[in-house]
Amino acid sequence: MDKQFSMKNSQYDIKKRTFQFALDTLKCCKQIVEHEKEYILSKQLSRSATSVGANVREAQNAISRADFVHKLSIAQKECDESGYWIELLIAYIETENLELNRLLNESNELLKILSTIIIKTKENNSQIKR
Repeated sequence: MDKQFSMKNSQYDIKKRTFQFALDTLKCCKQIVEHEKEYILSKQLSRSATSVGANVREAQNAISRADFVHKLSIAQKECDESGYWIELLIAYIETENLELNRLLNESNELLKILSTIIIKTKENNSQIKR
């Protein structure tokens, strides 16, 4: 299985980017809790954002292509959920937060990358079966 190709040979190292996304999100959520005293949304965001990278890591140890796609699909869903919580925080806080805007852009980028990896893996899998 060439799952390493799918995750490492793209122009992005998805493992590093999802780790950094989680770390940046945790730091941002800490600031939101300290300055805005908002706990619920920031906790939800922390959970979904850290889950993205965790599922990417799990995908690296997948036992099959189907398992690989499944774990990346979970990462994709968590990434989309993170975008939702970020959007909700932006609307709730009602003040310009450049870090939240940057995190929203990064979650959208990661979502596109994950989608591309999943699609290409499925395409490669269907070509192998032929």
